[in-house]
Amino acid sequence: MTTTLSERVSQSAFDGSMLRVVLLMDLHEGTQQQFFEAYEQLRHDIASVPGHISDQLCQSFEDPSQWLITSEWESAPQYLAWVNSEHHAEQVKPLGACARNMRPLKFTVLRETGRGYDQAARPTTARLQTTPRLGAGIVRHALTFTVKPGSEKEVAAILSSYASPAARVDAHTRLCRTSLFMHGNRVVRTVEVQGDLVTALRHVSEQPEVRAVEQAINPYLEQDRNLNDPESARMFFMRAALPAVHHIAATESDPADVQRHAVFYPAKPGCGAALAKFLARQDEAAAHRPKSPVRSSSIFQRDDIVVRLIDVRGPLDAQPDITFGVSGPRKAAVLARLTAAPGGRVRPAHHTMNLITDRRAPAQS
Repeated sequence: MTTTLSERVSQSAFDGSMLRVVLLMDLHEGTQQQFFEAYEQLRHDIASVPGHISDQLCQSFEDPSQWLITSEWESAPQYLAWVNSEHHAEQVKPLGACARNMRPLKFTVLRETGRGYDQAARPTTARLQTTPRLGAGIVRHALTFTVKPGSEKEVAAILSSYASPAARVDAHTRLCRTSLFMHGNRVVRTVEVQGDLVTALRHVSEQPEVRAVEQAINPYLEQDRNLNDPESARMFFMRAALPAVHHIAATESDPADVQRHAVFYPAKPGCGAALAKFLARQDEAAAHRPKSPVRSSSIFQRDDIVVRLIDVRGPLDAQPDITFGVSGPRKAAVLARLTAAPGGRVRPAHHTMNLITDRRAPAQS
């Protein structure tokens, strides 16, 4: 049976589909009016953000401490550009101060039913997702931050020496894999979760061995944080978030010689989203090659930081153009125009990240 591309691509921010974002919030007691007033200040600013279509603020009629903000966007990249911005981080501080828990959920829109949708005057660029995407129920996420130059060896030693936390979070959530890389003084930690990502990340952050490691690297961070201050910790991890924007993988099981690598692509100012989209298209084209060494590729992007996590069969340098994400001189020229590579030349060896640790959960943990 021929595997279609839609079966290989389980996640993509670049298919042009409308995005529905749902933010579930549980407020501290007595902060309902404060939260409502903060949202009143914020909603007019949100309405002017490029790509924003509409939003609603809802309060549970059963429990007044439970709130829901739902918004609709023309496409995922427009939402991600806003939610990952420093301006957004400052905008939502008053809302975050009222919340005991916040859980964001993001959905692309496949179908709409009802007279209201038929009559809605939406931008012509807002489209529905054409077909359902398939996948193995794995959620991917990454964090990135920088450490003080000269401290890289000490940080690598700390980050590679801790005991792994329990993989099983609850009956529905499991931490499957954690991979950590460095490129210069930049750290990238990727996680794969089966179940609820927020629950898994909260579980990991509460483990004593993980908290000890986080405290140990605090003196080396370029951006100060105080993990004992919930607001300081929340803002740090909000700014460190590196969302997955595209994932493509072979559907058959991986052979034993597959190894994990990460490539760091420093985009030119303002070109991060275009670079991530370019790499995603190259991965989709490479998926049609029956002997491609790349078994899976996840692209993470925030602002002008782009990281491509790849599982490769055989040596990384056996087919360097394909493993690096380009094939042919024209594609290489496009990549060079989008990246801030020294001398305008992009060399795989200069952008491959150093693997610090790659941990898989036991099969039945």
